[in-house]
Amino acid sequence: MKVFITGASSGIGQALAFEYAQRYQNEKTFIGLVARRSEHLQKLQQTLQLLANVQCVIYALDVRDHSALANAARDFIHQFGAPDVVIASAGVSSGTLTEQQADVAAFQAVMDINVMGLVHTFQPFISSMRGAGKGQLVGIASVAGVRGLPGAGAYSASKAAAIAYLESLRVEMLHHNIAVTTIAPGYIRTPMTDINTYSMPFLMDADIAAKKFVSAIEQKRRFVVIPWQMGWVARLMRLIPPVLWDLLAKNAPHKPRVEVE
Repeated sequence: MKVFITGASSGIGQALAFEYAQRYQNEKTFIGLVARRSEHLQKLQQTLQLLANVQCVIYALDVRDHSALANAARDFIHQFGAPDVVIASAGVSSGTLTEQQADVAAFQAVMDINVMGLVHTFQPFISSMRGAGKGQLVGIASVAGVRGLPGAGAYSASKAAAIAYLESLRVEMLHHNIAVTTIAPGYIRTPMTDINTYSMPFLMDADIAAKKFVSAIEQKRRFVVIPWQMGWVARLMRLIPPVLWDLLAKNAPHKPRVEVE
């Protein structure tokens, strides 16, 4: 098993790295780990390589840097060949308000990381996957992309864009026998959600979520919401007319505004 994961230093990405290492430890497993924080990647690498048959390589970089990701992809392919699965898990979230001039930079950062980060992650691997005649690209979206949430314009917009982009990519890759999976989580217990001050229904621990994510990836699901309860919430959200959505959402709690680097 050959897996390449971005956003691997914490949260969902880290949990996915542990899940793959544990699930496939009876066969030779190669895992590429990408994140900005080198010290966290090094600790994760050391921990995972204590498991039998697991070899990790780490790449400390920002997914906004296409050249750095392309170099990382070339190195991974050179060492291990075309990956079986590439997971674009890197993402950021921050409350944003269009009326605030100071939030313009946050809008740009969220869109660059959550949307262009997907493109930068997948693009360097597609040629090698086409050559291998197989592979799977996985993007982590969010239920927040189903409808626009007040105070989360950047995050909702980025995840809506991610959902649409991944669907376009999925259809494109059908010609090359490359599967594309969109995972739209609800609330997962991570540093990203720890800052939320409001109630989070169906909150799920990251390690449990990772097991469900990997199972969905193995099944080559096209689009899946996890946990399943949030799937029903998402369906209902899509059906609500705009006038009713406005009434329901206008007083919803806002996500805290935090600085996005």
